[in-house]
Amino acid sequence: MYALLALGYTLVYGILLMINFAHAEMFMFGAYVGLFTLTGLARIEFFTSSGPALLLLYLLTFLIAMIATGILGVIIERFAYRPLRHAPRLAPLISAIGVSLFLQNAVLLWISSRSLPFPVLFEVQTYQIAGATISSMQILIIVTTIVLMLVLDNFVSRTRLGKSMRATSQDRETAGLMGVDINRVIALTFFIGPALGAAAGIFSGMYYGNIKYNMGFIPGIKAFAAAVVGGIGNLRGAMLGGFLIGLLESLAAAYISTGYKDVIAFVILIIVLIFKPGGILGESVAEKV
Repeated sequence: MYALLALGYTLVYGILLMINFAHAEMFMFGAYVGLFTLTGLARIEFFTSSGPALLLLYLLTFLIAMIATGILGVIIERFAYRPLRHAPRLAPLISAIGVSLFLQNAVLLWISSRSLPFPVLFEVQTYQIAGATISSMQILIIVTTIVLMLVLDNFVSRTRLGKSMRATSQDRETAGLMGVDINRVIALTFFIGPALGAAAGIFSGMYYGNIKYNMGFIPGIKAFAAAVVGGIGNLRGAMLGGFLIGLLESLAAAYISTGYKDVIAFVILIIVLIFKPGGILGESVAEKV
């Protein structure tokens, strides 16, 4: 989950050199859209009648939530960030914090301040592998996360739009002079990042069994730490940082104490910044595209 969320931070930073503090709310918004979509579709008997229909139900839930959250990300970029594109860096950061607070309070007022249960419509199994316990839910999250990240990595590396994104991240003005539609590339970035954040939000709801209006705060901070640990602006670095923090957090909870679970991300961040300030894989470097 941290890896998916970290990709949103690193995508926006790579293109605009700004930290999108409202990205954690994409995580929360996607979870709510996923919850309402899942419960709405589950009332249709067809979707729970067999295994393939249940799989279709979850695929539709993820698809609708990711598209809806991606569109919200594009709207936020259009009205909250684009007018400030040439302003001092502090201005879009303050705008991002304002958007974050607005979304949190909008959900609090319009839906509820209470935790809402997130249903899981299949039986979760647990397995013993090399002395470690892992559940079918964790396997589902890990496999889906890897697939989504590989799709994104191939999109950025091999497609024309992906090359436009890399060119924009290297030099926005020169890319514009070479014919790249900068506004389209930035809008695409703000669609992909929130869409991945929505997938992470749904996984969080399925894993922990509930969602809440402020559920994005702690995961958002940890995902930002993961992006920095891996090398902010570097997609593969964000993936690596997310997996590293998630793995070490689980090990700390299992072998030390669950009380240290929320501390481990920041301990790793401090250690990495001391010995490798640019992150494990470093920031993205200029290359000919």
